[in-house]
Amino acid sequence: MGTVYAVGFGPGDEKYETLEAREVLSGADVIVGYKTYVDILKTQYPDKEFFVSGMREEEKRCEYAMDLAVSGKNVAVISSGDAAVYGMAGLLYELSEKERYCGVQVITVPGLSAVLSGGAVLGAPVGHDFCVISLSDLLTPWDVIEKRLRAAAEGDFVIVIYNPVSHKRHEQFKRACEILGSILPKETVTAYVRNIGRDGCSSRIFLLHQLEELGNAGEVSEIDMLTTIFIGNSTTKVIETPDGPRMVTPRGYRL
Repeated sequence: MGTVYAVGFGPGDEKYETLEAREVLSGADVIVGYKTYVDILKTQYPDKEFFVSGMREEEKRCEYAMDLAVSGKNVAVISSGDAAVYGMAGLLYELSEKERYCGVQVITVPGLSAVLSGGAVLGAPVGHDFCVISLSDLLTPWDVIEKRLRAAAEGDFVIVIYNPVSHKRHEQFKRACEILGSILPKETVTAYVRNIGRDGCSSRIFLLHQLEELGNAGEVSEIDMLTTIFIGNSTTKVIETPDGPRMVTPRGYRL
C-alpha cells in the first residue's frame, strides 16, 4: 500500500517550496495535479510521471491518486500555496474514509499560502487577527459567503480575499465590494497582489472606495483568479519606505 501526499508547493517559484515539499516531490512515483500547476513543476521535475486533469475535476484526480496508492505507489497531489488552504488535502482525507481506500495513508505537506507570500510583497498587512475568504461559490453557497464577509467586516478583522473573479464570475466581486463598503470606512487601506511568486508579479496599495469603484464599473482587468486582495482593519496604515509604500497592520506595541 502506498502513501498519498497532499503537497503545497507555494506560489510558483521553486525558491518558495519548503524542503519537505521538495523532498516529497522528488521521491514520489507520480505527481497528480491541475494542468496549470503541473506545467509549473514539469520544468523542475522533468523525469517524473504526471497525471493532469482540468478545473472542476478535483475528485477525479484525487480518486486516481488514491487508486495509485492502493496499487502500491507513492503519489503527490499538488496544490499551489498550501494544500490545506482551499487545496486538495481535505478531499483526500474524506476519500480515505471510503472502504476501498482503507489502509491508504494521507499526509499533508504544508506550503506557503497566498495570504503569507502576498502579505510579504505588501509589507505586513496581516500583523493582527485576520480572516481569509474565497469569493468562489462553486462549492460554497453565496449567502454563506455574504454572511462571512459581513461578520469579518463587523469584527474589524483584516480580510484577505481569494478567488475574487473568474472569466464567468464578476457579479460576486461587485456584491462583495458593496457589502464591505456598507460596513467599513471608505478610507480603509486596501491592496492587491497578482501573480504572487511568478513572472509578472505586481501589487498596488489604495483605499477601499477605489476597490468599490473597480467593482461598480466592472473594470476588473487588474483583478482575476491569480489576484489576492488585502483589506485592512481600523489600525492598518501605509508606511513609506526607501523601497516604496508598505501596508502594515500594527500588532499593538507601544512605541
